[in-house]
Amino acid sequence: MFRKTFFTANFGFRAKNVTIDDETEYQLTSERFEMTNLPQFSRALLHPRYWGTWFGIGLLYLLVQLPYPVLFPIGCGLGRLAKRLMKRRVNIVRRNLELCFPEMSLDKREQLVTANFESVGMGLIETGMAWFWPDSRINRWCHYEGADKVKEIINSGQGVLLIGIHFLTLELGARIFGIKTPGIGVYRPNNNPLIDWIQTKGRMRSNKSMLDRKDLKGMIRALKQGNIIWYAPDHDYGPRGSVFMPFFAVEQAATTTGTYTLAKLSGASIVPFVPRRLPQGKGYELIILHPERTPPLESPEETARWMNTIVEQCINMAPEQYMWLHRRFKTRPEGMPDRYQ
Repeated sequence: MFRKTFFTANFGFRAKNVTIDDETEYQLTSERFEMTNLPQFSRALLHPRYWGTWFGIGLLYLLVQLPYPVLFPIGCGLGRLAKRLMKRRVNIVRRNLELCFPEMSLDKREQLVTANFESVGMGLIETGMAWFWPDSRINRWCHYEGADKVKEIINSGQGVLLIGIHFLTLELGARIFGIKTPGIGVYRPNNNPLIDWIQTKGRMRSNKSMLDRKDLKGMIRALKQGNIIWYAPDHDYGPRGSVFMPFFAVEQAATTTGTYTLAKLSGASIVPFVPRRLPQGKGYELIILHPERTPPLESPEETARWMNTIVEQCINMAPEQYMWLHRRFKTRPEGMPDRYQ
């Protein structure tokens, strides 16, 4: 369950080549977007093949009923255990930090690796919190700063492309945001039908609906109709629909052009946000960064370059809580060696 939850979470998409012309604009404006057919409960989910998953979900539900000051050390402990067991992921985290922060001392990087895995453990706990906690308990432990900025844009009729990068707090961050400003989530269906149903049910507690990450037209229509779409442009989504742009100290990082496509076709504002876990089990703060109502859209390359600087700014606000377990630099220019060998 742990691996299914964290390593298939993916809210970006591989941007297709889209021609921006008058006909495209008309089609995307005149048609109403249709929601993805969301997974529903069925008796098939009670089959014995899912009993192990049911047990894990039930255990997570019971675990998050504990007081948060008890959950915090449990989550950090689970993360330290994961660091001992997940050797390949530990090496990926170390390599990513080495590439992004070459000036950082070895001791400091190793401290960051440990803190990152503690955050991995807390991410599992926070997923249960996001799916199963009532609004009252979420509000008790979470502070939302900047909701008025988003409401002002929505009230003006402009859509919001909400940049929610892959922090390990992402599930809880979406729940916090959606309680006061519900939007439409973009997600990748899980291969396990039971987890797919449970995670969708949990995410729908504070979302209007969900769209499959491949539904580009649906996203653009939703944005044109003044909705909030959660979008994550920070991962390596492969060579298709990507350009190589600087990211921290890496000169050529594959960066999606999806931000350019969505913003250009929809006219949406771009609003980054950071769901940050406070130290020593003190709770959470959700920070809305400065909205960009007229983002730079001269070219896909310039938009991608600009977007990477925003992602860097967000990561620097809580580097230990970012999903460094992802092979961010796996896509290379043709003929260049693998960075992770």
